[in-house]
Amino acid sequence: MKAGDGNYIVGLGPFEECKVAPENSTAFYVNDFALSCEQPWKVPAEIIEVSSLADIGYCKHELEVVWDQLEADSFAGVFAEINDMIVKGVIEKSVPVATERGQLIKGDGDTLLAGMQHLGAPFYSYGWSRDGSGFCGATPELLFEQDGRSLKTMALAGTAKTDERAVFAVDGKEIREHEFVAQTMVAKLSDIGTVERSDRSILDLGQLVHFHTPINVELFAERGVDELIKRLHPTPALGPLPRTQETLDLLSRWRNRLDCPPCFGAPFGLLKDGVFTSLVAIRGIHWQGSDVAVPSGCGVIEASRLVNEWRELRLKREAVRAVMGL
Repeated sequence: MKAGDGNYIVGLGPFEECKVAPENSTAFYVNDFALSCEQPWKVPAEIIEVSSLADIGYCKHELEVVWDQLEADSFAGVFAEINDMIVKGVIEKSVPVATERGQLIKGDGDTLLAGMQHLGAPFYSYGWSRDGSGFCGATPELLFEQDGRSLKTMALAGTAKTDERAVFAVDGKEIREHEFVAQTMVAKLSDIGTVERSDRSILDLGQLVHFHTPINVELFAERGVDELIKRLHPTPALGPLPRTQETLDLLSRWRNRLDCPPCFGAPFGLLKDGVFTSLVAIRGIHWQGSDVAVPSGCGVIEASRLVNEWRELRLKREAVRAVMGL
């Protein structure tokens, strides 16, 4: 894992697995979107810090993937069901996922890790590889960072191509989608601390731009990391609004129908020197053996239109494939 322009923090196995955050160890948090892993904390046998993955043998080699054609039919069916739930008042927003799949014919999981471009701030690089399967990527989204009673998080929602920035800045649909996320994040945190919400701005990620609102919290009392993960995941940027067991079950059903990798959008974190940093595992590639998958999600609200959301999903996957050299 690497934050912005910092070094990679790499854990080497074998890993000790724990149910709760260890008190005096450096550990990684690895779970799926449903938080179904009973022992998500992974304490490595060794921790090393390097400026490049090549320093520990992850050298770039030729990669080649034969991609399957991604059809819109299944996504269109789920999109229609979400719209129906919105009309009925069950949800205001949900986040379906489309997944492009393929077969590695040159390279493997380690090659995918080595092939990631070195991205600095505002990206966080992450990866996990074990027993021939794993995932890696570079995400702009921080779930939260906690240092004692200080917590920082963000709302990151609303997407457009960089060359559409001027129109994006005044796009009512994209602004409403972002405000759903920002206001809900503030509401989730207001009962446990003093919340300071910054102004909405545009975050430029090269090919894409997003609306971005930093949120800082001074907690009334120190909170456990596991408790905060359950409180904040999934954020409205990746989950339903309102977030109830019924709407979470609907989202889980839609993700399964669309063959979404289970760890897409899940928390991925590092506990080091008493500071816990948790990312939202988006903008990445997932693999199991030679099978590879690039998922992308989009926020669907009442004003959403199928053709626009399908285009947004493609743009996000293209950005990932560019980062991965694919």
